[in-house]
Amino acid sequence: MTPRYKFDRLELAGSLGDLGTLLPLAMGMIMINGLNAYGLFLSVGLLYILSGVYYGVTVPVQPMKVIGAYAIATAMSASQIMASGLLIGVFLLVIGGTGAITSIGRYIPKPVVRGVQLSTGTLLMAQGVKFMLGTSKFQVMRGVAEPYLTVQTLGLIPIGILIGLIGGILTLLFLDNKKLPAGLIVVLGGLGLGLVLGTHEGFDKLRIGVYMPEILPFGIPTGIDFSFALLVLVLPQIPMTIGNAVIAYADLSEEYFGEGSKKVTYRASCISMSLANFLSFLVGGMPLCHGAGGLAAHYRFGARTAGSNLMIGLVFIVLAVFLGRHVLSVVYLMPMAVLGVLLLFAGSQLALTIIDMKERKDLFVVLVMLGITLAANLAVGFIVGTAIAYAVKSEKLNV
Repeated sequence: MTPRYKFDRLELAGSLGDLGTLLPLAMGMIMINGLNAYGLFLSVGLLYILSGVYYGVTVPVQPMKVIGAYAIATAMSASQIMASGLLIGVFLLVIGGTGAITSIGRYIPKPVVRGVQLSTGTLLMAQGVKFMLGTSKFQVMRGVAEPYLTVQTLGLIPIGILIGLIGGILTLLFLDNKKLPAGLIVVLGGLGLGLVLGTHEGFDKLRIGVYMPEILPFGIPTGIDFSFALLVLVLPQIPMTIGNAVIAYADLSEEYFGEGSKKVTYRASCISMSLANFLSFLVGGMPLCHGAGGLAAHYRFGARTAGSNLMIGLVFIVLAVFLGRHVLSVVYLMPMAVLGVLLLFAGSQLALTIIDMKERKDLFVVLVMLGITLAANLAVGFIVGTAIAYAVKSEKLNV
């Protein structure tokens, strides 16, 4: 029987596996939307620790991607983002507290769950490649592929591509190595590269101390903020949250941990995400969720117990408490291409969950969802995929 907590190199490496998803959106929302860096890191750290203690298995913590991506792209105000976090927290509490999510989940066919996982995995892989090429939205806005490195090319080769190639090769070589876990090698190597070749932005302002959180740093959002957030951020996020952060996540947790994940139910996932968003609202952080992609990332790089949650959660809390709003100065040490390597392998792990889809109709649903997701978004793919999955059950329809 797997112990509830382990604190070894594999768990540490696995705990770092989802930084490729978390850090870029966190950096963007702090720099562009003005979110509170202290509150963001504190709420992420607390959710990692509390969810790990409660569920007893590895639990991912991720930004809500629809909200985060749209907020960054349109430079929304922090108050509007706070309003979205509170509103979706209330929604999750209602469907979780009443048990409505259990009924919803019961009627979601398995091919739809696999379609969500394949689509999410593909998006993660694509984003990882963009980080290596320097073509992600964040890098384009900064006007340079590696904003926090002093060197951009080695000869004619862009530094990001070189880092990505070396990181990818190292990951393949050490992915199942228990003495030198791939995640640890890639992340520590990235930090070392940042120390040597980094711009060290913000280092001159670093002041180590003991910082306390500020409650409601942006005040109470206005009625207009709530109305705008509901229509533009929350409603588009809800289908993706239900599909990926509740149903696909709980399904994958059971697949990975079996009986150990018995507490990871649809209802419990909704309630824990709801409470996380209430906390994030209070301290000025970003809307948070769980997610199948995050779990795949942690698992692929070695996490098998809740010990990984305690380790990465403690890292986030220590950075917040002792560095305060200057915490990003440490984050800037990590090259974007390293985050890309983590995303690429995490996405491939998640996408491979479709290998148990043997029936032609099931695979059709999965692939149609992927196509719709790439053309539109995951929320639309989830809704249309569910309708198609029920339609193709008819013997009159062939694919």
